[in-house]
Amino acid sequence: MTDAINKCSANETAACCCVDVGTVVDNTDCTASWSGLFADRHAAEAMLKHLSDRARQVESEPCDIRPKLENEAEGVRLNIDFIFACQAESLIFQLGLR
Repeated sequence: MTDAINKCSANETAACCCVDVGTVVDNTDCTASWSGLFADRHAAEAMLKHLSDRARQVESEPCDIRPKLENEAEGVRLNIDFIFACQAESLIFQLGLR
């Protein structure tokens, strides 16, 4: 058992060689991006409002929401970047959309 403990890296726990949460959630990526194609601008704006409301439920500090609407042959493309105060909020937001 000692050999297994010694083989774990500094980012793994000695008990099971699992990755430490601090290795995954290190606050380097606080942005959640979302994209969707809609039939018209009204539908895209409705989704923007829905997703913005969801982001506001997660934020501890104001989330910087950066939407971009683009006309395409098939409809209107909505691209949004949600920039949260910390990576944990970004993950919670993304998991809530699943």
